[in-house]
Amino acid sequence: MNNFSFCNPVKIIFGKDSISKIATELPTNAKVLMLYGGGSIKKNGVYSQVTKALGDRVFLEFGAIEANPRFETCMKAVALIKEQSIDYLLAVGGGSVLDATKFISAASCYQGTEAWDIIAKELPLTKALPFGAVLTLPATGSEMNSGAVITRESTKDKLAFNSPLVFPQFSVLDPSVTFSLPSRQVANGIIDTFVHVVEQYLTDANDAPLQDYFAESILQVLFEEGPKALTDPNNYEVRANLMWASTWALNGWIACGVKQDWATHIIGHEITALYELDHAQTLAIILPGVMKVMKKHKGKKIQQMGKRIFGIQAANEEEQIAQTINAVEAFFNSLGVKTRLGEYGIEEKVCAEVAERIKLRGWKLGEHGDITSETVAEILAGRM
Repeated sequence: MNNFSFCNPVKIIFGKDSISKIATELPTNAKVLMLYGGGSIKKNGVYSQVTKALGDRVFLEFGAIEANPRFETCMKAVALIKEQSIDYLLAVGGGSVLDATKFISAASCYQGTEAWDIIAKELPLTKALPFGAVLTLPATGSEMNSGAVITRESTKDKLAFNSPLVFPQFSVLDPSVTFSLPSRQVANGIIDTFVHVVEQYLTDANDAPLQDYFAESILQVLFEEGPKALTDPNNYEVRANLMWASTWALNGWIACGVKQDWATHIIGHEITALYELDHAQTLAIILPGVMKVMKKHKGKKIQQMGKRIFGIQAANEEEQIAQTINAVEAFFNSLGVKTRLGEYGIEEKVCAEVAERIKLRGWKLGEHGDITSETVAEILAGRM
């Protein structure tokens, strides 16, 4: 097991009717900007719960954050914050709203001329506005981590950034607010969570049994509970289990002391930037391809995953690996998510397009840095 250090300062407030508790978490004299997305929180009762909890505090609203949050939109919020002297942010929504809020909290305090440099040049932050979160869609784990992904529409770039200054101060997780989510968003959230775990689990076989079993427990919950959320959408216990699994998939714990991959996510970001597929849709397409092309390094862990998660006991290693990859793809399909580029009408030119973008950035992906632009093209060619 590798050396590591770890800290997660986020306070989690979990359970039914927990939104009211933000009243005790926000400073009484805070001037708050509530950030949200397309307005669904005004239809499902979340908005009224949040505004009631805010009480007599002065607050403004910014409700225009996209499903893949845009840099350009974030900068409009930054301008509002500076104009109105906002000193506290409250993200109300799913991972996109939380990601946008993280960038906005950093950009609002940035003293340079080009805020995009925070992401593009990986600048270390010295200050960020404090913020809390009310989660309405479990998927990204953004409620308990310090990472975010932002898209710049003008350049079709979708890039990640991370800073210890953009941990939420608190996050409220009420599973009952997810009852009204469309099945597409539910399925996307399950797949996003599943792949988050896999990116930290399907690497080298190393002597980290606790991390392996921890990761496998999350995968098992997703495999067993995920389909139930689609057939029995108002089951509180199912929703609670999925919400908690999503949080733990990317809060840093299962990454302690083990190598991480993230090639599936990075390749997927390029496809989303170019073709605007849902983030989880790209993950469902790419992960089986990464598993197949990189099975030389990942083979032992793929076999382990097949046995422990899907109960596969094949005659030999090759068959065990093949059946496990098929089981992963079948699980995604069972959630109603397509797993081939061609099923979305994307033509083979995508292989060269994405590979070229990876090459221009000089990226070598994967836990060993051996997924080159040529490897990316091979992975995508197998997913047509």
